[in-house]
Amino acid sequence: MVDVADTSALLAWPPVKVSEAFAVPSQLEEVAKFSPERGLLFDSQGPKLVQPSQSSIQAARDASAKTGDLSGLSPIDIEILALSLEMGAILHTDDYRMQNVARSAGIEWKPVSQRGISSGWKWELRCTGCGKTDSASANENQITDCDICGSPRKLKKKRK
Repeated sequence: MVDVADTSALLAWPPVKVSEAFAVPSQLEEVAKFSPERGLLFDSQGPKLVQPSQSSIQAARDASAKTGDLSGLSPIDIEILALSLEMGAILHTDDYRMQNVARSAGIEWKPVSQRGISSGWKWELRCTGCGKTDSASANENQITDCDICGSPRKLKKKRK
């Protein structure tokens, strides 16, 4: 099975394991920011860099919007999810939002150094005034005030 590593895996894994994994090109800049030494090492020894297709990126965005996690994921996170979808790979991440999207989208995932999530969840926009709730598929910067009472709305885990 193919492994796709998010940035936490690239920083935590031994170089030999990293050289066998796949990642997206934009991650190298992120790794170099956190660990310049690792960034230099990865320039010469891996991981294998693959840019996912636009259709896979859109599928990852759609899956993230479906769970309500889209607003909490970076463009790099979306690309990593897209690559995992495209390759049918195991995603290695400690990011709970990425784990939640992966779980919902049928992507196999494994934690890097944390326990990982035990169950999935969905997000909703909840009014801080009247309590009205709406689906949370919008980006966080598109969150508007409540159309009923005018109070601010917040992103919250959906109540069961």
